[in-house]
Amino acid sequence: MLMEKYSWVGSYNNYVDEIFIQSINKVVIGQFGGNSSAGQYKNEDGCLVWCSPGEWEFAAILDGHDSAESVELVLNTIESNQESIHEMINKQLPESFIDLQNFLMHTFLSDDFIMQSSKVQGETACLFVLRKENFIWWFSIGDCILHIFHPELTALGEYQQNHRSFFEWVGNNSTYNKLVPSYSTGVKELRPGDNHIFLTTDGLTECPGKVYEAPERIQAEFCDASLEEGVYKLMNRIELNGVRDSTTIVTWIYTYKGEATRPSDMK
Repeated sequence: MLMEKYSWVGSYNNYVDEIFIQSINKVVIGQFGGNSSAGQYKNEDGCLVWCSPGEWEFAAILDGHDSAESVELVLNTIESNQESIHEMINKQLPESFIDLQNFLMHTFLSDDFIMQSSKVQGETACLFVLRKENFIWWFSIGDCILHIFHPELTALGEYQQNHRSFFEWVGNNSTYNKLVPSYSTGVKELRPGDNHIFLTTDGLTECPGKVYEAPERIQAEFCDASLEEGVYKLMNRIELNGVRDSTTIVTWIYTYKGEATRPSDMK
């Protein structure tokens, strides 16, 4: 089965003072390294996108601290296990989600990974997301953000799916070095129609002026706009607002043509 893929670490190309947007199949990736005028000179973000058109999308977004070395370690680890992960993803549900979660847990807790982590400078937040059929699964360490924009959810004020958690990382100073690791995970049934899946590092939400602290403001930028146009509007606004921190966005739309769970008294 054909798989399209993309991987990037901010130390390869930092995009400081530059907005860069590209598409991998239907997945749109946006990168902005921050403003040098605000003191920015490096980018510690990273991302990975694998997709099998019409079948599934797997994405990871990472926000490093102190250097991008931990981001590079995590992405290299994922890519070196591509064949095994691909096999897990192609299993039937819910096995795909269960096996992928177990793989990440065992990998980050392994003696080999912990030894490699002790040799890198800094640590990274990580968010892994897999969409398969009409479900989305995530595994979150730290403070990266996953939103789902859908009219039925918006009407009820639901946007963010993962719990944004501070003081959680993988890398040198890792919460996976503790007796019990810290993370959150979940699965969401997607709704009929267009489900807009949106991942971002926190440069977007912590921009001066906090213009995108509220997810409604993020969603509004995509009204009557393509994904590429919406991502550009987000990046352009934070650039104009003088953001220093880098921002990485991965986003796509999954259209579900079936039915979803509803209350028994609702037709």
